[in-house]
Amino acid sequence: MAPQFNGGDEESLLIEPLIESSDNQLYLLNNNTSQLALVGANIRPIESLDYEIIENEFFKQDWRSRGKIQIYQYIFMKWALCFLIGLIVSLIGFFNNLAVENIAGKKFVITSNMMFYSRYWSAFWVFTAYNLGLTLFASLFTALVSPAAAGSGIPEVKAYLNGVDAPDIFSLRTLVVKMIGSISAVSSSLLIGKAGPMVHTASCIASLLGQGGSKKYGLTWKWLHFFKNDRDRRDLVTCGTAAGIAAAFRAPVGGVLFALEEMASWWRSALVWRAFFCTAVVAIMLRGFMDLCYSGKCGLFGTGGLIMFNVTKENAVFHFRDLPPVLLLGIIGGILGAFYNFILEKVLRIYNFINEKGLACQIILACSISICTSCLLFGLPWFAPCQPCPGDASEACPTIGRNGNFKKFQCPPGHYNDLASLIFNTNDDAIRNLFSHSTDMEFHGSSMLIFFVTCFFLSIISYGVVVPSGLFVPVIVTGASYGRYVGMLITSKSSLNHGLFAVLGAASFLGGSMRMTVSLCVILLEITNNLLLLPLVMLVLLVSKTVADGFNANIYDIMMKLKGFPYLESHTEPYMRQLTVADIVIGPLKYFRGIEQVGNIVDILKRSGHNGYPVFDDPVDSETPVLAGLILRAHLVVLLKKKAFLQTPLSASRDAFEQFSSVDFGKGGSGRVDDIENIEFTDEEMKMFVDLHPFINASPYTVVETMSLAKAHVLFRQVGLRHLLVTPTATDRPPVVGILTRHDFMPEHILSLHPSLVNKKWRRLRFQLSPFAKFF
Repeated sequence: MAPQFNGGDEESLLIEPLIESSDNQLYLLNNNTSQLALVGANIRPIESLDYEIIENEFFKQDWRSRGKIQIYQYIFMKWALCFLIGLIVSLIGFFNNLAVENIAGKKFVITSNMMFYSRYWSAFWVFTAYNLGLTLFASLFTALVSPAAAGSGIPEVKAYLNGVDAPDIFSLRTLVVKMIGSISAVSSSLLIGKAGPMVHTASCIASLLGQGGSKKYGLTWKWLHFFKNDRDRRDLVTCGTAAGIAAAFRAPVGGVLFALEEMASWWRSALVWRAFFCTAVVAIMLRGFMDLCYSGKCGLFGTGGLIMFNVTKENAVFHFRDLPPVLLLGIIGGILGAFYNFILEKVLRIYNFINEKGLACQIILACSISICTSCLLFGLPWFAPCQPCPGDASEACPTIGRNGNFKKFQCPPGHYNDLASLIFNTNDDAIRNLFSHSTDMEFHGSSMLIFFVTCFFLSIISYGVVVPSGLFVPVIVTGASYGRYVGMLITSKSSLNHGLFAVLGAASFLGGSMRMTVSLCVILLEITNNLLLLPLVMLVLLVSKTVADGFNANIYDIMMKLKGFPYLESHTEPYMRQLTVADIVIGPLKYFRGIEQVGNIVDILKRSGHNGYPVFDDPVDSETPVLAGLILRAHLVVLLKKKAFLQTPLSASRDAFEQFSSVDFGKGGSGRVDDIENIEFTDEEMKMFVDLHPFINASPYTVVETMSLAKAHVLFRQVGLRHLLVTPTATDRPPVVGILTRHDFMPEHILSLHPSLVNKKWRRLRFQLSPFAKFF
């Protein structure tokens, strides 16, 4: 990553990654090599993915040799893996919820029982120690085993689906830490969610299933070899993201739309079918598990968890006079969502500075946040007034010895503490209380305001510590409390009750922070089970997203920029129209001949970090070489490792098909490839030759150097390239003058080469246009 221009004004914050504050040694010295990004809690080198099919002679021969049986095997395995993804994700989603509800529920029951007998200090110490122990375990487990599991994982998965290969984000260790750490962290009363970690968990499962087998564990079934490439793994991971949302919210259609709207950079109709099938499996399996729990065999889980806020009994008929309050809700939600993103970005920068100091600082930060959270959650209900139990309550009031909606806390018999009813519950139960119908008189306005402010800031400071954590559920809780409070203020001016205002408040805050529309709308309708809310939810999402887009980007885009992921947007930056491809190409170019000496290949691979090299041939009737194609670094390493050498520089294409199989060139699990440094050569071997022709991509994508940078950006992203060759306009020059990679299209790289483009007026215009450029 090239050093970035720092203009000093506030607009520059969005393009300065967190690693900008690290030592100068983190900057890479030349172009087209791996970049650095913040993966989880550590800075790691990252590469791009090979989504393009390498159509070399070896590939063509392999496909020609495949019959109908192998084609049917490939199709069958795709659907079989989608089924397995749905099955495993539903199992993990259910047991995660089962564990959280029972671990956290036991804590709340013990604390409530102590409060019932006026053992207030004992209850406080038990509550705090319980939370601290869970947080300490989650942070230590994450930091020591797999730091890549920290955070929600959605920015990493979104970057992967865009073509960014961050190390360890889909490893088996990350999967285990994500599952266990998320259960522990969510149960510790930190205001974090499980939806983001669930998406990352499902993506890990999809990636591991699509590794194409494993020699280490004896999984060498030939049918699995079809998926030893990035293209098919990308499709499986996309299905995994959809299954993750479906498992977190029991929203199968919302999961598919979430993958389409927010996560996937490439989409096609065949992928819709498989993603829909995958989420359908999740929905059916979860329905069966829930029926098991209704019989009372799941402990404190009962009917809790797996968010489903049934408000079908509520009459959602609205009138024209209800629209102004809903519009106001959307406008304020958009402003609050943008403000939420702004503060969260600042907090993440501070946390990154702290986490850089080492493991001890990471653990101290997590434990400090846990203690602060426990003190606030236990202390704030003391400021809430006690309310008499309603005579028509559907459950016992106050709640004693179990989970429920009416917490006694410090109140006298026959009374309950409404703020404690929200705080001393899991996030799922708190949302259910806020969304519930016919509860307009159960919550006091001051309690709701305190709960909103508490959730707003606790969700910000809780995110970013070294534990698996999500933002979906905290944003829903915060938005629901804000919406219900607004409903209390304007009760006389609207026919909608407070529960519906809570739903609309959650929608407005989600739209203002995450900037999704269609998927959020469907998810909210699925978790409330009320289609009558559709017009109001659509309106509030459109308004809140439009308002928030005028201030900053959505929360996941901000995180990807902070982490340094080279994410390619679907739209181009305005200044790219002013530049040509030649303006950003940096040399010198490394290339090979069609029949190359082993020593020269080894020397170039060791001295450069490029992942693709053009191959030239010398024609008999011309002095200027011609482009033969492009060969990948990984394929060169395979050739050298197999020692497929020739004594003389003569073509040996026929021998290549006998020495190699398609499995040899398949991409290993989790992006692992052999390193040239691990291969030893004798002096005799270094003088031998390798025929590269059977293994080069003879038809790589090329652009002329006079093409505008914006046009090249569109081609690069829409085709899903890793390398784009640049050809000259003059015939007396080499056939290729440079190679464009993902790094070359990054604003940081372009502006570092052309600082004259960076002035206060232009930067302000750029940041004003960027959020809206996608609509033009």
